[in-house]
Amino acid sequence: MNKKDNKVFKERREHVRLPILHGILEPVELEFFAKGPNGEHTPQPAILIDLSAGGMRLITFLEPPHSKELNMILKLADVKEMPITGKISWVKQKGGVFMSGIIFSDISHDDKKRISDMAEDYVDCDTRIALKLPEVCVETCRAHGVCNKPQKDESLFKKK
Repeated sequence: MNKKDNKVFKERREHVRLPILHGILEPVELEFFAKGPNGEHTPQPAILIDLSAGGMRLITFLEPPHSKELNMILKLADVKEMPITGKISWVKQKGGVFMSGIIFSDISHDDKKRISDMAEDYVDCDTRIALKLPEVCVETCRAHGVCNKPQKDESLFKKK
């Protein structure tokens, strides 16, 4: 075993991620605005893959704008609209599909906390599932609106 194999890898992410796509493609309403060739702001729809208080990963079917700043409005189920400013960190292209990493440069403290709380509740739910606890979905879950886990549907049927 060489030195590289013996290295312990540490998670570098500062914020817990909230996966938005869990098993299926589920578009989330997200528009980011970039200046067009004539200075106009053009909305571009996207599919949100995951989200954290520090950034997001998304899929677009048009090439992301080449601009230093993106102004976005994030709309999630059961959550108020969140105006966010960010910048593109990386882009990967396959065919006509683009996957991009966005780092937030301006997001309100409340929205950052809201996203962190949702991500933490989502991870807590994963832990309850892994431990095979009887009650996976809880009424206080702040990720309920964006969750599409099969266990969510099962818990709804039990309450009826």
